[in-house]
Amino acid sequence: MVVQGEEAMRLLGKRLAGELEAGDVLGLVGELGAGKTRLVQGILDGLGCKQTGTSPTFSIVHEHTDGCLPVAHFDLYRLERPDEALQIGWDEYLTSGMVLLVEWADRFDGELLPKETTWMQIERMGETMRRVRIEQAGS
Repeated sequence: MVVQGEEAMRLLGKRLAGELEAGDVLGLVGELGAGKTRLVQGILDGLGCKQTGTSPTFSIVHEHTDGCLPVAHFDLYRLERPDEALQIGWDEYLTSGMVLLVEWADRFDGELLPKETTWMQIERMGETMRRVRIEQAGS
């Protein structure tokens, strides 16, 4: 699908929120500025979270527990090795029942994310236009 502008990306996230269930993992892939965080903001809004989603680039993970589903928003960009994610409790998050929204999910070639992960590839097609591809878990 093609998305035009930041607000459209947020609205896509809001629509996706209605399909999420406890324990779902969404892997977000795309270059810097592609719209991954905007998509997450829409998902959080769609889940009723009061906290505005910001990129957890330096903190690695932000938890949002004030919506209808608890969410852990990860940014793996600054990690060098998969074991760094394990040191911050990655395994516990996977079994927590939280929805995991993972930016830069492709950094470790699938070493961290479960096979049930739903993948979203966001590709720039100009200044404001993005192509979004969704690969559902198991497809």
